[in-house]
Amino acid sequence: MGDDADADGAEDDEFERVRERAIAALEEGEPISMYVGLVHENGANEYYFGNDVDERELREAATEQLGMLTRVLADQSAASVEEIADLAVERAESMNLQP
Repeated sequence: MGDDADADGAEDDEFERVRERAIAALEEGEPISMYVGLVHENGANEYYFGNDVDERELREAATEQLGMLTRVLADQSAASVEEIADLAVERAESMNLQP
């Protein structure tokens, strides 16, 4: 039981460090594009996607964000980049998100 509690505590600490780093980056830098996806304990999801780029640059900025997220998820899981991408495509097609 102690090992699971320690592992959960370490994951919580890592999550807090990542969240604090992201907040600091927003405050320090001049981001031109950002995406935040929140997954709540109850399964509810929220998505925020904002850009200060022109239409020509939007695809490049969005692709950069998708690539970063895919790489991070693959690195932190037992899945390959391709598996994560395939699952993301399936999920995106099943969502009927409206602007």
